[in-house]
Amino acid sequence: MKKIGLIGGLSWVSTAQYYKRINEITQSALGGVSSARIVLESINRQEFISSVIERKDEASACQQIAESAAALEAAGADFIVITCNGAHRFVPEIAKNIQIPFLHIAQVTAQAIAEKGFKRVAILGVRKTMEEDFYPSILAQNGIGAIIPNEQEKEYIHESINRELVHNQFLDKTRIRYQSIISDLSERGADCVALACTEIPLLLSPEQSPIPAFSTTEIHCLATVKCALEND
Repeated sequence: MKKIGLIGGLSWVSTAQYYKRINEITQSALGGVSSARIVLESINRQEFISSVIERKDEASACQQIAESAAALEAAGADFIVITCNGAHRFVPEIAKNIQIPFLHIAQVTAQAIAEKGFKRVAILGVRKTMEEDFYPSILAQNGIGAIIPNEQEKEYIHESINRELVHNQFLDKTRIRYQSIISDLSERGADCVALACTEIPLLLSPEQSPIPAFSTTEIHCLATVKCALEND
């Protein structure tokens, strides 16, 4: 079994879900009381958010991820999994300087959507995920178009993630608003939705979505175990 390197802390809420699901999937695959080989680098979210939002210092934010990636490589990890969608915008830069691969969340999500035959996916996440190009470009490589929420929708989604979800708060009124936003995105041409913040599936499960939904957390965890068990 390969050793999984997790970069967590962005937030601890989704990181805990990753640890839980990776081990549940591993135990289901191998039986008994099997568990995954995991080494975790947990970033201080407050420092990361201060860089991104308060100082608008993307280089500092990238450096925090890069240092964690280097620490995981030194700890013997065979590949790296970032438990946060938005931080994947830094992967192309960081990957140049380490020798082990990243398991990119947008890549495995795009593959899962393509396998189901969907062509127009709405992207829900923090602002950096909705506004940066890494999701649309990877989706396009798989023949899928991206639909981005409008400014009012982006503001609500971004603020609710930072105000509630990363604090482990999941409110019915917020879930209802997300369902309404997804319905509106469907009317604007989306045939499915990517829950592209790793906390969103804890608020709104795919089964609760008005249109077919893909939990990036679940897809990433399944792909992580598959990668860990390959050639084992």
